[in-house]
Amino acid sequence: MLLTFDMEPMELWMSLKKAGGWLPLIVGLWVIIYFINALAWYVIIHDKENNKIPFWKVYKLTITGFALNYATPGGLMGGEAYRVMELTPYIGGSKATSSVILYVMMHIFSHFCFWLSAIVIYVLFFPVNMFMGILLAVIAFCCLVAVYFFIKGYRNGMAVKMLRIACKIPFLKKWAIKFYENKKETLERIDTQIAELHKQRKQTFYLSLSLEFIARIVGCLEIYFILYILTDNVSFIACILIMAFSSLFANIFFFSPMQLGTREGGLALAVGGLAIPGAFGVYTGLITRVREVIWIAIGVFLMKIGNNVNVAPEEPAIKKNKYERTY
Repeated sequence: MLLTFDMEPMELWMSLKKAGGWLPLIVGLWVIIYFINALAWYVIIHDKENNKIPFWKVYKLTITGFALNYATPGGLMGGEAYRVMELTPYIGGSKATSSVILYVMMHIFSHFCFWLSAIVIYVLFFPVNMFMGILLAVIAFCCLVAVYFFIKGYRNGMAVKMLRIACKIPFLKKWAIKFYENKKETLERIDTQIAELHKQRKQTFYLSLSLEFIARIVGCLEIYFILYILTDNVSFIACILIMAFSSLFANIFFFSPMQLGTREGGLALAVGGLAIPGAFGVYTGLITRVREVIWIAIGVFLMKIGNNVNVAPEEPAIKKNKYERTY
């Protein structure tokens, strides 16, 4: 990538030197973004029954969870099990699991809302030829289908349904059937808690979704700051489109650890599509890598801080038939 830059070596070196002064601002921007992410998760967790966990703990777990997600493959879900483990002593296993699932769903759901918004922005502010029109139509259709399934998941829960699907997959079938039989009541309770957010706590649902969407818009400032180092001929609207397209391209290849190569390629294609030199996109990817490494280090460091908690609350009792034997 460095050898195929469209910039002269001296120009590239001067840009890197100039970025040094902007790097603290770019890194510091994510203090705000993670704060908004944590707030979106906190409003899901915080209700009348679960108000013991402090916000700083949720903020810490948000940073650490994303740090682990950055560094692991498998759908960028490396930090979710850690979040459940750390949250369980405060609110119990099933509530911790359902809140993490709900937040992950909300985080992904906001992706699709962000991509749909970017399509509308592109149509309003940029000319659309035949190829681009077909491409945008396909992306919009896929996003709308995903939104439909997410809404169904929010209404009815997803844990049991996903396990039932896993029971039909050859390599997972044996494990999934056994797990479903042993944890059926817990999975049903998790689904009930997931459905509760959409049915009974609509204000919380839309507040969390709005916060996640706002976090994505604020995240576009990172692209704007980096590109401003290289050129002043860039608008914030263009940065929203660059962020949307590059994140879409990177998420298609979700299995790549740290989205290596996919994000840089997506950024290069995105800026190229907006008549900005592709090298600027690759340079933007390199700066974001530096920011990610810094926050991964911070997130891993935070794993060692503030881990003393009280005894875990008891799980809600499951009603039993009076003739059912209890062991």
